[in-house]
Amino acid sequence: MYALASTALWRFMVACVVIPVLLAGFTAKAVADPLSFNEALAIAERSTPTLKASAAQEDAARASAIPAGALPDPKLVLGIDNLPIDTGDRFSLSRDFMTMRRIGIMQDFPNQDKRAARVEVAKGRVAVAEAQTQITRLSVLRETAVAWIGRDTVEQELAYIDALSAENRLLDAAVRARLAGGKGMTAETIAPRQEAALIDERRDALEARRSQAIAALKRWIGPAANAPLQGQAPEWPITREILQHRLHQHPEIAYFDSKADELNAEIKEAQAEKKSDWSLELAYQKRGPQFSDMVSLQASFDLRLFTGTRQDPMIAAKRAERIGLDAEREATLREHSAMLESDLADFERLTNALKRQRDVLLPLAEEKVQLAMADWQGGKGSLSDVIMARRERIDAKLKLIEISGERSQMAARLYYAYGEPAGEKP
Repeated sequence: MYALASTALWRFMVACVVIPVLLAGFTAKAVADPLSFNEALAIAERSTPTLKASAAQEDAARASAIPAGALPDPKLVLGIDNLPIDTGDRFSLSRDFMTMRRIGIMQDFPNQDKRAARVEVAKGRVAVAEAQTQITRLSVLRETAVAWIGRDTVEQELAYIDALSAENRLLDAAVRARLAGGKGMTAETIAPRQEAALIDERRDALEARRSQAIAALKRWIGPAANAPLQGQAPEWPITREILQHRLHQHPEIAYFDSKADELNAEIKEAQAEKKSDWSLELAYQKRGPQFSDMVSLQASFDLRLFTGTRQDPMIAAKRAERIGLDAEREATLREHSAMLESDLADFERLTNALKRQRDVLLPLAEEKVQLAMADWQGGKGSLSDVIMARRERIDAKLKLIEISGERSQMAARLYYAYGEPAGEKP
């Protein structure tokens, strides 16, 4: 009895623990918030590791800019002057006549042009970091948008396949009813089942693509990629005139402009090295008790005697780097100009294909199914004609969904490749 009671108590305790956990898991899954396009972008923008790393680099550049124009730290000077090293008073600090203990402070003063140039260099590095962050941000938004649209496209295809399964069951029932009425052939009962197997095969392929699409989206937004999707992607204003106008505002071009400002400041800093820096030292000197203590003030200046072999080569190196940057900027601009023309041509092709598929090919496929069905029901056609017409309609519908998704993905790439217009958010 005691064993039975213990077993019952143990089962009761397990049920009290396990059942609430399972219910909580089911409830959490059931009430999971759907994932809209804008929400996916917002999650990516605040949680993608690459964007966090880029933002950290920007913060580092800002922090480094704070002391850019400051004077160097002062130096504490300690020493002994006029210490005897021979005779009976060698190394003596008590009976000397001229030995002095010295303590002082020294401050270096870089020339004003150099300090101003260092400030400009620091500002340039901040601008470069900001431009790099913008490049990373738009890349993250672009790839997140493409991944979200890719998953949405696959799920639209899956929804259509699920609807086909119900339609195929109706066709199977119609075949059996026709056979029961003394019409048709027994072999026709095989066709709907074959079609059902082919539909399941397509569903399996789409389920695999859906898992791949979720994995691609998860790279940018993490576990939130598992949530069900909601809504649609926006329709971006993709026109040749707007994008060509924004070509020079491309984030990578903006990066080169910021880098050019940084190099210009570094050239000024190199030129400022030809001007002398100076330092000032103030010292207090303690002498023997029978002598007065002393104070000394000393200034020193750098002598730029070999500028032709020291400062001038550094200036030339920075100027050559600046010329190279200009050439690299021009090459990048040409590359993006060619890419823009290619992408716009592809976008126009997809737009025309979408219109043709939606307005011509899909309606014709629908009409062909209806005519084949009418002929079959009227005894003028075969069931194989109906099946072939239905397959053509399936292909036409899936291709319509696929082209629509490709067009949306291309629009997202174009929109985020050239930066958002001022003040505009999707």
